[in-house]
Amino acid sequence: MIAKPPLTLYLAAPRGFCAGVDRAVKIVELALQKWGAPVYVRHEIVHNKFVVDGLRAQGAVFVEELDECPSDRPVIFSAHGVPKSVPAEAERRQMIYVDATCPLVSKVHVEAERHHDAGLQMIMVGHAGHPEVLGTMGQLPEGEVILVETVEDVAKVQPRDPQRLAWITQTTLSVDDTADIIDALTARFPAIVGPAKDDICYATTNRQAAVKAVAPLIDALLVVGAPNSSNSRRLVEVGRAAGCAHSQLVMRAADIDWRALDGIRSVGVTAGASAPEVLVDEVIEAFRERYEVTVDLVETARERVEFKVPRVLRAPVAG
Repeated sequence: MIAKPPLTLYLAAPRGFCAGVDRAVKIVELALQKWGAPVYVRHEIVHNKFVVDGLRAQGAVFVEELDECPSDRPVIFSAHGVPKSVPAEAERRQMIYVDATCPLVSKVHVEAERHHDAGLQMIMVGHAGHPEVLGTMGQLPEGEVILVETVEDVAKVQPRDPQRLAWITQTTLSVDDTADIIDALTARFPAIVGPAKDDICYATTNRQAAVKAVAPLIDALLVVGAPNSSNSRRLVEVGRAAGCAHSQLVMRAADIDWRALDGIRSVGVTAGASAPEVLVDEVIEAFRERYEVTVDLVETARERVEFKVPRVLRAPVAG
């Protein structure tokens, strides 16, 4: 028997599910228990195919718009948040709906409304077309939120009044890249108002910090997550910026590019906030099949955050 080559796997911690994702998944599961299948979900509840497929198998039906949902079945809004027009339309149609928006995203919605009520125009740092960005911009009237994606975008901004501005951000961005954009905003608009606390969520910050700690120890980094997961893609970028040139995003163990890992002796493994730990275990087992693996944990923080599910799902069905 040919001996397996040695390999050290450095597991980044924290990794994987955050409290907002865990809450959103539980909301769908509890809704199915309470009302039975089908339960409709507007947009993927979280950006992970494995999670979505698992809920679909239990009776969840995923749609992109509310008009795809029948009025007589419950609908759940995804963790990314929705424009105000969506619950307003659900109420008009007298639908049962449950909002699974992450509380940390809801916090940004509240900030935006507070600044708007104070007469400030918003500048949002985020990625065009991302559901969270669409949901946050949809909290205010059209034209009240200006989106910037890069430092270069800041120079193009034409606000209504440069003295009456506030900034907010998508919660899943790169901490470092966002800091550069905020610096550009404050340099161009010295009077701009920021949030009392950074909008980038604790889970995003913690996972990026763990990758930075792992990067100097490894030859390659694997981020378990979906291609449409913003926070997962940012982890790949953070790994590369921290010095690990070979950083790849994989949805499952089957997606690993083994040829690209030929000759390596140390690999970092992390997971985006919408990727369950079972997929990390799958990746570890795939490495054990090919290498004599030693697993080391690199832990930079411990998370004890937990968000409650909406009261409607904790109460018995009426009648």
